[in-house]
Amino acid sequence: MVQPKFRSRSYRRVYRRLPTGKVALKFERRRTSKPQCKDCGKILSGVAYGKKSILKKLSKTQKRPERPYGGVLCSPCTRKVIVMKARTMVMKNG
Repeated sequence: MVQPKFRSRSYRRVYRRLPTGKVALKFERRRTSKPQCKDCGKILSGVAYGKKSILKKLSKTQKRPERPYGGVLCSPCTRKVIVMKARTMVMKNG
């Protein structure tokens, strides 16, 4: 019987070939999904993803870009939001 901690689906089941030639069932933590843009759903470039243990060791600047909406929106969507905010500011003041 498998250990109780491995019974949940937070661990994925992976079949690995051992040096003896047998195939064994191993349990690995699932990787996090690739980060996506909140608006268009495009995969974000410059944003780290992977196992939580690896992400914890990265600095804040390595995890996401240092710009407004970095790690949330892609570059084109960020540009659209900033332009829209600037336009609404001009309309309010003008």
